[in-house]
Amino acid sequence: MKRELLLAGSIVVLIVGVGLRAPVFVTGASLANLLTDSTLLIMLALAQMLVIVTRGVDLSVASNLALSGMAAALLAAHNPGLPLPAIVLAAAALGLVLGLVNGYLIGYLDLPAIVVTLGTMSVYRGLVFVLSGGAWVSSHQMPADFIAFPLARLLGVTHLVWIAALAVLAAWYLAGHSRFGRDLFAIGNAPSSARYVGIPMAKRLLWTYGISGLVAGLCGYLWVARYAVAYTEIAYGFEFTVIAACVIGGINIAGGTGSVFGAVLGALFLAVIGNALPVVKVSPFWQSALTGAVILVAVLINARDRKKEGRQILPLHLDNHHSPVRSAA
Repeated sequence: MKRELLLAGSIVVLIVGVGLRAPVFVTGASLANLLTDSTLLIMLALAQMLVIVTRGVDLSVASNLALSGMAAALLAAHNPGLPLPAIVLAAAALGLVLGLVNGYLIGYLDLPAIVVTLGTMSVYRGLVFVLSGGAWVSSHQMPADFIAFPLARLLGVTHLVWIAALAVLAAWYLAGHSRFGRDLFAIGNAPSSARYVGIPMAKRLLWTYGISGLVAGLCGYLWVARYAVAYTEIAYGFEFTVIAACVIGGINIAGGTGSVFGAVLGALFLAVIGNALPVVKVSPFWQSALTGAVILVAVLINARDRKKEGRQILPLHLDNHHSPVRSAA
C-alpha cells in the first residue's frame, strides 16, 4: 500500500505542477477529459495485471483490440440496422476467442507466454489487414449510435468512465475476493507448489488469457467508436503502454505480486504524462524518454522490493541444540 500511496501522491504533484504552469490543465473540463482518456488504458492494465501475476504476459492485447475493433466497425458499417448491444457483444466475443487461443497454447500445451503472444500479436495484426483489405472505416460509414455511445453521458459522466469503474470493481473482486484470483497469485508465487496442492493451472491460465482477450475485444469497439475511425494500425504498440502501466503500478513482472489499485494508478500516471506534457509544450521525443525513465525506475523499485520480500523468509529459527548444518541434514 505504501507504494500505491507514493504513486498517488506523485500523480497529484504532477497535476498540480502542470497546473501551475498551465492553469487550463486543472479545469474541471480538462480533468474530466483526462479521466475519460485514461479509461481504456485502465481496463487493459487491469486485465494485463491478472496475466502478469501468473508470471505471464499478453503481448497480443493491442492486436486483439485492433482486430475486434475493425470487426465491430465493419459489422456496423455493413449492417446499420443491427442493434448496438449485438455489435458490442460480437466484438467482446471475438476478443474472448482470441484470448482463449493464447490461454490454450500457454496453459494446456505449456508453451512460453512471451513466445505465444508475440506470435499471435503478429497473426492478429495481419488479420486486421486481411479483414479490412487495408481500407479504413471512417465516421460517415458508421451508424450515429455506434459512435455516440462511448462519450454519451449518464449522470454527467461518460459511458467510458462508468464502464471502466465497473471493470475496476470486477477486477477488485476477482483478484482479492475470489478463489480464481487467489489461485492466480499462488501460480505466480510458486507454480510447482500450486500444481502440487491441486490448483488447475491449465484451466486458470486458459481463462486468465480469455479475460484479457475479452477486455481487449470490448476496448476494440470502444476505441473505434470513441475516435470514429478504424484502420489497420489501430493501437499500434499500445501493448507496451499497457505493460508499462502495470510495471509503474507495482505489478512485478516476475509474477506473484500486484494490486488492482496499483494497475489503476499506473494507468492514470501515464495518462497524466500523455496529457500534461503537450500542454507544457514538451517534445514528443522527451515524452517517450521520460516515460521510459519512469518505467526503469519502477522496475528498479520492484526489484528492490522483491529482494526485501525474499530476505524475510531466509533467516532460520534455530534453538540451542541445532546448528544450520544439522538442520539441513
